[in-house]
Amino acid sequence: MRISQLAEHCGVPATTLRFYESAGLLPADRSPAGYRLYGEDAVERLAFIGAAKHLGLPLEEVSQLLAVWESGACADVKANLRPRVEARIADAEVRAAELASFTATLHQALDHLDALPDRPGRCDPECGFLTPAAHDARPVDVPLLPSSQAAEADTERWRTAPVACSLSADGIGERTTQWQQLTEGAVRKAIPDGLRLSLPANLAGDVAALAAAEQQCCPFFDFRLHLDGRLLHLEVRAPADGSGLLADLFGPID
Repeated sequence: MRISQLAEHCGVPATTLRFYESAGLLPADRSPAGYRLYGEDAVERLAFIGAAKHLGLPLEEVSQLLAVWESGACADVKANLRPRVEARIADAEVRAAELASFTATLHQALDHLDALPDRPGRCDPECGFLTPAAHDARPVDVPLLPSSQAAEADTERWRTAPVACSLSADGIGERTTQWQQLTEGAVRKAIPDGLRLSLPANLAGDVAALAAAEQQCCPFFDFRLHLDGRLLHLEVRAPADGSGLLADLFGPID
């Protein structure tokens, strides 16, 4: 198969296949004319890579796991994969706890807001919401990165992550539409390496879920959510090579 045929057969963009080759994950033969040629083993290899990435494994670990998989011993793959999955579970549980706490804070704020009397005048400290007693008024910052002993190093992981997306062309179009609909009307501001969008706080859950999904297929994006009263500030960063994809999702950066 040529690269276009493999891409169509597996539903993986040709650009991603070329990147996998450059990263050493998907070797290809060459025709006399220089075209990439793949055998049926490439289909199995892509399925394995896709399964590993679906578990949230970074490409470096996928490469290590592929080396074990190539030996053909299923027991070795299982033994190598298990601690990696356990580590991802631990990270996911920490992130889930952070988001659960964040959601609880939002519910408390909403309950407190609903309990306030309606007043015809301007909002001031007498309203109570500006100095709420029912919940912690400090802004909540929720980075969508694993929280572990390696958290400090992971904070900059996006700077060196490969600029590649594992979504199909249709998947990219659907994801772009989701972001555009969710961030419609947001106040935008350029920041170093990316942009900041300010949205109503009640969109926090949807934004967090979409950002988590985005990071699974495009780990070079860095997402940070900051809750500040009635506003949610979403900061999105990408390496210089990923600025085009950032603009595709969120529009040109002013």
